[in-house]
Amino acid sequence: MTRSELIDQIKSKRSFLCVGLDTDFEKIPRHLLNHADPVFEFNRQIIEATADLCVAYKPNIAFYECRGIAGWQSLQRTCEALPKDCLSIADAKRGDIGNTAKMYAKAFFDQEMSGLRFDALTVAPYMGHDSIQPFLDVEGKWSIVLALTSNAGGVDFQMHEDADGVRLFERVVGKTNRWGTVDNLMYVVGATRGEAFTAIRALAPDHFLLVPGVGAQGGSLQDVCRYGMNADCGLLVNATRSIIYASDDEYFAERAREEALVLQGEMEKELAAKGII
Repeated sequence: MTRSELIDQIKSKRSFLCVGLDTDFEKIPRHLLNHADPVFEFNRQIIEATADLCVAYKPNIAFYECRGIAGWQSLQRTCEALPKDCLSIADAKRGDIGNTAKMYAKAFFDQEMSGLRFDALTVAPYMGHDSIQPFLDVEGKWSIVLALTSNAGGVDFQMHEDADGVRLFERVVGKTNRWGTVDNLMYVVGATRGEAFTAIRALAPDHFLLVPGVGAQGGSLQDVCRYGMNADCGLLVNATRSIIYASDDEYFAERAREEALVLQGEMEKELAAKGII
């Protein structure tokens, strides 16, 4: 999916919602265990219930890797079921050098090689340029660099100031945005770091930001939009637990849709207030 196609979807669906598919086998409704692939069946129903309300889906790869071959099969089926008009993000947080990074790129981008055809992949920048470039080299794909995360431990390193008073996350954004472009590079910025969006936007005014932490983690959608939204929206706000685990009974998909609809309605108001729609 190109940048312009993503923006068109945001305007058309009046939403910048990304639904996280962190599907925990222990949390899916028990009646789904009668299916041959309960994890995929759960994902399929969530996708069908929310596809018109969101512009992206983000499976967290750890929830599939931990189940071995069965998990990878569920992931492949899920990837195939994702709507073509939604950005598909593999939340794998890969980061290694040289040929290793190239192999990770093949794993998530090369359908002929691995069976997976994700549009985007989250990547860790700690090992520097040669750990990111192999992903950026894949034409038509997005790399989403971890910049400022919403977890409590994120402050251990990301907020550290150097001798010039520049915080590490600012160094990461300032450095990496010279490696890619607004057409193939995004950043992960946690919703619980509202005021830091101003600093990030000063360094990357036009890049899309993938924003976890709204919903169950307590991040404010209004703060994210106030500090992070640009003229094209420039945001993909992820919600996971508040949507996919809204219910654990046979009506789980309907309840997921209800929760997604609430967020989509709030997003529509923010887009209208900014004059984007």
